[in-house]
Amino acid sequence: MYNTAFRILQQSDKAEDVVQESFIKAFEMLDSYRAESTFGSWLKRIVVNESLMLLRKEKVSVSLDTIPYEAIDDNPQEIWNFQQEEVQILLKCLGNLPEKQRVILNLSLIEGYDNEEICEILNITDQNCRTMLSRAKKLLRETIIQMKHDRK
Repeated sequence: MYNTAFRILQQSDKAEDVVQESFIKAFEMLDSYRAESTFGSWLKRIVVNESLMLLRKEKVSVSLDTIPYEAIDDNPQEIWNFQQEEVQILLKCLGNLPEKQRVILNLSLIEGYDNEEICEILNITDQNCRTMLSRAKKLLRETIIQMKHDRK
């Protein structure tokens, strides 16, 4: 839960506060949990919503440039065979995406949720989820291509 809040807010103290508030809110709303989705998805939806509300409240622009990354894998040649510059371009482009697209890509690509879980977390339809993911991936791809072109 903390990682999700941190990826949205990009500040450790705010992420901790949001997670704490989310657990309190979940406890207070426990009687409204209907078991239509997993408890984890329900709680994740609360964390995402609380994080987004804080962003809107503070009107903060989140930049992923400043996030140090570390690829942890037993065989770095397999998955994380990127040059540092390419990773920085990707992080910068992700950080520049509109809030909704950044969040849905985070849930899908980084957190590893499937479409059904994303629909539950964000309270959107399956078609809306697919459309948003497709548009977010397209925009990310275009942004990366443009940034690489600008660097040449």
